Amino acid sequence: MTEQKERELYFWLRLVREFEGRVSMLDKQGKIQGGVYSGKGQEAVVVGVCHDLRPDDWIFPLHRDLGAFLLKGADPKRLMAQIFGRREGFAKGKDSFLHGGDFSHCIFGATSMLGSTLPVAVGSAYKFKIRKEDRVAIAFFGEGASSRGDVHEAMNFAGIYKLPVVFVCENNFYAYSTPNELQFAVEDVAVRGPGYGFKGDVCSGNDLHSVMKAAKKAIDRARGGEGPTYLECKTYRYHGHSEHDRATYRSEEELVTWESRDPVERWEVYLEKRKYDVAAIKAETAQRVKKIVDEALAFAEASPWPEGPEAMEDLYAMPIPEE
Repeated sequence: MTEQKERELYFWLRLVREFEGRVSMLDKQGKIQGGVYSGKGQEAVVVGVCHDLRPDDWIFPLHRDLGAFLLKGADPKRLMAQIFGRREGFAKGKDSFLHGGDFSHCIFGATSMLGSTLPVAVGSAYKFKIRKEDRVAIAFFGEGASSRGDVHEAMNFAGIYKLPVVFVCENNFYAYSTPNELQFAVEDVAVRGPGYGFKGDVCSGNDLHSVMKAAKKAIDRARGGEGPTYLECKTYRYHGHSEHDRATYRSEEELVTWESRDPVERWEVYLEKRKYDVAAIKAETAQRVKKIVDEALAFAEASPWPEGPEAMEDLYAMPIPEE
């Protein structure tokens, strides 16, 4: 890996961390429309999976995947406007961040029923296969959503038809407040993959190298016609399920243990071992990402609110013109 690539990956880690942190702070100031679900601590998953995707590959992110939007090319300004509920957001101020997608960058909006986008991701992958398109669908979900019926149905269908889809489980050990041991009777949920007829793989979701290696294998497998992969990334969210959740169901020792495995700091240690001037890289990157987020915030605050009559627009898909 070249120095340029390693520094680029560090930039993405820091941008996601800065964006997430700023949104959490703005929520505490009462400026955010709708819920905020911080992905702080899970940055290596979205960076490792999305950094080398092609523009025409589709992603189906979760409520905790702000970073996936940024990696896939979404404009940070419009993303912030979406979070603010302004007209310049992806949903034109008609919905929260959770439901905002950006079709121009092949990003599908999530729903409040987490995991329910997996059948849609599988449908997209089915289309890719039917049309013989060299494209991949990336479906993110949590270990809690892995217990849902529609998740099972999506994986079962994808396994039967060997579809070009990667199922990325962000296992942060809590489905809201429910720990893994009360969710399922296995240590790794990825062991379910072979039950659907495809490979299950587990990696450290806090280690960017580990995620990149596992994701590349899964994406290459899907693109090469070898079918899906159940990729489980074991990670941890530093905040509660949402910003209003104090997460008192976790111990301080557990939180500190995971913070000592911080994905951003681990990459900084790697850069230091590579004999780079880490202090200079950190300073330069901090200034760069702060500028991006500052500009996004200014854009969002200046963006107008939608007008009442606009609520009646975009209710139906426009008909496809006849050729």
